[in-house]
Amino acid sequence: MMNFDGLDPGMGEYPPSLHGTLEPGMEPSMDPHLNPSLLQGVELDPEGLAGTGPETVHLMEGMFSELHSVVSEVGVPVTATHFDLQEEMLWMGNHRGHASSFFGPTMGRYSSFQAHSTDDIRQIQSLETGVLFLSKNNLKCHTRGGLVMFDYPMDEGADMHSLLMTDNNMMIMGGLQNYVIEVDLNTVQETQKFTVEVPGLAIMRQTSRFFFCGHTSGKITLRDLRTFKTEHEFDAFSGSLSDFDVHGNLLAACGFSSRGMNGLACDRFLMVYDLRMMRAVTPLQVHVDPLFLRFIPTYTSRLAIISQTGQCQFCEPTGLANMADIFHVNTVGQLLMSFDVSASKQALSFGDSGGCVHLWSDAPEVSFNDYSRETEFALPCLVDTLPQLDWNHDLLPISLIPMPLTSTEALLSDWSAALAAPSPRRAPPVDPEILRTMKTVGFIGYAANPRTRPRNQVPYKIKDVELDYDNYNQVPESPIGRDEEPHLYMVPKKYRKVTIKYSKLGLEDFDFKHYNRTLFAGLEPHIPNAYCNCMIQVLYFLEPIRYLVQNHLCQKEFCLACELGFLFHMLDLSRGDPCQASNFLRAFRTIPEASALGLILADSDEQTGKARLGRLIQSWNRFILTQLHQETQEQEGPQAYRGASSSSLGSSGESVIGKLFGCEVENSSLCRCGKETVRSSLTLLFTMHYPEHNSQEKSIKEYEFSEILKKSICLEQSTQAWCENCEKYQPTVQTRNIRCLPDVLVINCEVNSAKEAEFWKVQAEFAFNKVMQKEAMEPPKPKEPPPMPTEWCLDGEDMCNMEGFPVDTRAEDLRHVWIPPTLKMSISKSQGLEISSWPEAEELTTEEEEEGASLFDLVVTVPHILDARTGGNLIAHIKVGETYHQRKEGVTHQQWYLFNDFLIEPIDKAEAAQFDLSWKVPAILYYARRNYHTKYDLRIKNPIDASVLLTEASLARKQRKSHATFIPLMVSEMPQAGDLVGLDAEFVTLNQEEAELRSDGTKSTIKPSQMSVARITCVRGQGANEGVPFIDDYISTQEQVVDYLTQYSGIKPGDLDAKISSKHLTTLKSTYLKLRFLIDTGVRLVGHGLQKDFRVINLLVLKDQVVDTVHLFHLPRKRMISLRFLAWYFLELNIQGETHDSIEDARTALQLYRKHLELSRAGGNDEVRKVLKGLYEKGRQQDWKVPDADTGDGQGAAVFPSVMGL
Repeated sequence: MMNFDGLDPGMGEYPPSLHGTLEPGMEPSMDPHLNPSLLQGVELDPEGLAGTGPETVHLMEGMFSELHSVVSEVGVPVTATHFDLQEEMLWMGNHRGHASSFFGPTMGRYSSFQAHSTDDIRQIQSLETGVLFLSKNNLKCHTRGGLVMFDYPMDEGADMHSLLMTDNNMMIMGGLQNYVIEVDLNTVQETQKFTVEVPGLAIMRQTSRFFFCGHTSGKITLRDLRTFKTEHEFDAFSGSLSDFDVHGNLLAACGFSSRGMNGLACDRFLMVYDLRMMRAVTPLQVHVDPLFLRFIPTYTSRLAIISQTGQCQFCEPTGLANMADIFHVNTVGQLLMSFDVSASKQALSFGDSGGCVHLWSDAPEVSFNDYSRETEFALPCLVDTLPQLDWNHDLLPISLIPMPLTSTEALLSDWSAALAAPSPRRAPPVDPEILRTMKTVGFIGYAANPRTRPRNQVPYKIKDVELDYDNYNQVPESPIGRDEEPHLYMVPKKYRKVTIKYSKLGLEDFDFKHYNRTLFAGLEPHIPNAYCNCMIQVLYFLEPIRYLVQNHLCQKEFCLACELGFLFHMLDLSRGDPCQASNFLRAFRTIPEASALGLILADSDEQTGKARLGRLIQSWNRFILTQLHQETQEQEGPQAYRGASSSSLGSSGESVIGKLFGCEVENSSLCRCGKETVRSSLTLLFTMHYPEHNSQEKSIKEYEFSEILKKSICLEQSTQAWCENCEKYQPTVQTRNIRCLPDVLVINCEVNSAKEAEFWKVQAEFAFNKVMQKEAMEPPKPKEPPPMPTEWCLDGEDMCNMEGFPVDTRAEDLRHVWIPPTLKMSISKSQGLEISSWPEAEELTTEEEEEGASLFDLVVTVPHILDARTGGNLIAHIKVGETYHQRKEGVTHQQWYLFNDFLIEPIDKAEAAQFDLSWKVPAILYYARRNYHTKYDLRIKNPIDASVLLTEASLARKQRKSHATFIPLMVSEMPQAGDLVGLDAEFVTLNQEEAELRSDGTKSTIKPSQMSVARITCVRGQGANEGVPFIDDYISTQEQVVDYLTQYSGIKPGDLDAKISSKHLTTLKSTYLKLRFLIDTGVRLVGHGLQKDFRVINLLVLKDQVVDTVHLFHLPRKRMISLRFLAWYFLELNIQGETHDSIEDARTALQLYRKHLELSRAGGNDEVRKVLKGLYEKGRQQDWKVPDADTGDGQGAAVFPSVMGL
């Protein structure tokens, strides 16, 4: 605990009767006052650890009584006791450095060892893996069995008294010297040294706000958790301090008062301090001389006060002590030297100067911890206790019964050479990830260890292990368990499903840059139906679609083309930060066709992996192209947004989607009677059809991809159809031919069964073998030093042109590849459609171009990743064009990228075409005509104009003019670039967050709550009407609201319902357009905590257009301050009394910004920093709570009198 000099003669120097005869090697003498029945044997009982303690003790429930007493070492004072925080054990350390542990309430001896050679043990602290023992100038860590884990010596002049764990692996130590040291237990090294005033400190405690340090001078200091600087100081006792404890908002201390010439006297008044107001409350008078005290909070915050002579008293820290609450520890005349309380608050331990440890409890079946792990005991001797063998058990090792070889007779297991042949176990195949990343120097390959297996371990039954892998539980219980499985994990890390780990700060401290080092924007995956993120990226990187949807604006509330345009605008602005497709997916969920096609997943299906994502994304691909074609082709009626010009695409009646993907198709039906029917239609994509495999044939035939693609496009099949000539259903031959080629050829691969996957796999093997045979037939070239592999990974050379590389390296690039990087396609009257593979680096001749031939390059592949643990996911390989690189990075170049939600990584072009069907199944392919985008108008004409801000009707049927809370902008008031606009938004909850409690008690957020914007307010930031709102829209929602958050949002049930609401109710799209116009104009938005507002509204605003008061009034590494506290401190306004009002909040944020400008002009940054320090000081004093005030004084209303008439 602390230095006992000057406290009591019996604690400073021990009389010879206690330890004078304890010489090394001599038997300890029995103390005449010691009860012989307390002694206990220390031998291990082979049947367990049941001690030979006293008879059963009868305890009264709820009252503390002695349960057991044991002697550790007779006559040697017990200087430290400690209840183990992990196991049901009690530790003690004595004056000679010896440590012992006792198991459970029976106090059976568990271990005993010498922790320090000579010095007394002053404090004990248990860890997960061991136990720390602190002496005067040494810290040792032992296992619970007694083995030394580390020894940390300190300066010879050190006089350590206390240690404190500040983190799982960090601790600080202090004593009677002018410094405190911080030690990292992982490295067992000093990390920091803090200077403290002489004479040092003897006791340390910690809460979430402060370190509390007790000094021998009688003071208690409260220190900063990071810098250890003194923040507050309590002068508790004039003499010395003996003990103190902290619980909740109370600090209680006991100590000694100075009595002039008579030295120190034990003070029977406990000092109690309220940590909220940082001042003392009424001292507590007790009836014992306090030496130790601890809070024992159960139903109330009880205090246990212990005297040196063994008297114990319980009392409330703010009440009166009662004589009836005193009990006595039977120390047989010895003095109490140490005291501890178990983590469960059910047990107390006392160590006395006679070497005795007393265990007190308020229940006979006491447990030291709420959740203790099982303790490992020494194994009993197994001699003559051989196990019973079950001969019917196949896996039971017979070697459990040892058998000596006493004869030369052969064993039954020794097979003769005639019956057995040596069969060495074949080495397992090398991990494809190693082969893929291997760099070859000479004949030696180097690759990073993918860490898919434990070191030096290979599973015996590889096939069985793979089978187990396939049947692995699809969804782990916790995100903590979502790390790598050690055995045969086939899916490379970058292809696996990525998840966001949420902290108490939400997404603020999640490192997205770790997953995306490019300037392209990823998409967040936690929104319902975000499985289509990969296809959204595909559409974005098709230049004509990007321009089409950003030029499109219509009057429909839920239009996917409009929402895609808004989302693509965010992707354009982002510099590597991920965006959300929340508004797009919200509109997607309202489309009846999407629901009818089964494209809208339940949350459970998406999380558990029940959805068949490969088939689902192909249906989504067909749906989105059709939907965009219809939405952009429709002739627009009266404009919803006055003055918003109709897009040129809509007015012409022809859709860019039709021009880009459309292909005119002739469907011919020929009946047996000879009647032929021909119909023409427009198709936007084609589905692959694979030849039927004849069961009589053992092997699958070899096909070129171009051959299968041609048969799939020009499909011929027999089916039953109605013949008008025969007037009945007849077998009919249906043939499909195309009249023109699309600019982008979209292919759904339809690899939905094992049969199709096997076909694809076999064809890839055929293609690989053909290339290898071709290379083998080529004459060997003279050996040259091979270039570094990065040269051919990044420089864009042809895949097949790899001379000079070892066969293994080239083979890895070509394995699992069936689809060609380039196709040559043409339509002739004589031969119809012709498709063939083409070398990627070559161009067509002039003659071929005149004949109508075109080259189509592979630009997109969308595979379905099979991952049994997470249910699988969808990713996209996209060849990003020059214009996108020019806009984002200022370079002109093309590159393939992997898009896996918010993970974006450049890849080699060979990887985009590789499909290892065991985990990577092709779903969608896009081939684009070379230089196709040159014929499209690629200019964005922003269709959002100022008319969106003018007066509009409310959706609410009951709204009356008298309820208007805002005045719309006049034409003369239209905002200009740089103008200030106060903004605030309120939200409601659609889905509650999903979280779990970990075993250590911390909360882990699996999925955050889904919020929806309910009210958006914008107020004028300058001019005659400064502070007057011009937007105050309540957002109508068709989705079910689970919590209106009325206390924080001011939104009440019914406010968002058009049938009963009296508010100005609009659609989200209408209000979104107003905000987009303001942002595009270049106004500066002022508000408090705007980042969350923009995130839920689904807006991306450049940093120089945002003025956030939460950051203006913030010091680094300090807490964020609420708008209410800032308004009270700087503006003397009392806001947010019962609920929040977004008009009031937006005005207040504007006033705070004006105040910040005023402070900056007055004294610059130094003045602002000085004011902020005063703000934080005041906040700590007030505990960040605004004092209660009369809210009816009109303070908030007098600031902007012009608003009162609204």
